[in-house]
Amino acid sequence: MEPLAPQQQYGALAWRVAGSRLEILLISSRQTRRWVIPKGWPIAGLSPSRSAAREAFEEAGIKGRTVTPALGDYHYRKRLGGGAERDCRVDVFALSVEKQCEKWPEQAERVTRWFPAGEAAEAVAEPGLAALIRRFAAGLYRRYA
Repeated sequence: MEPLAPQQQYGALAWRVAGSRLEILLISSRQTRRWVIPKGWPIAGLSPSRSAAREAFEEAGIKGRTVTPALGDYHYRKRLGGGAERDCRVDVFALSVEKQCEKWPEQAERVTRWFPAGEAAEAVAEPGLAALIRRFAAGLYRRYA
């Protein structure tokens, strides 16, 4: 039996410049409480970048401008109900944060925190996501400023 193809998700690499320092917003996952970026399944009627932006609002209460094309992608294993796991591919879009809302849908379920870019790369568990953050911080973000 062939392995299942990875499930597609879209994520937002939320960023801002504070003073002269690039910061990345990470959120806690609901189940494992590890640091992740806002991400989710495709949303019917929305483009991939708009799906990523919607997830960023629902999970982190942030609004901003997403840029296409995607910065890149990474893979991870998502825990499903009953202990099952599924391979997922996340296409990641840069999201320049313009507003952090006081209330949002998943506020009670997650912790949000701004990290200096280097610390954000160290805080995430997925090597592919860490590499994307490092590449973005190495100067790629200047294209989106």
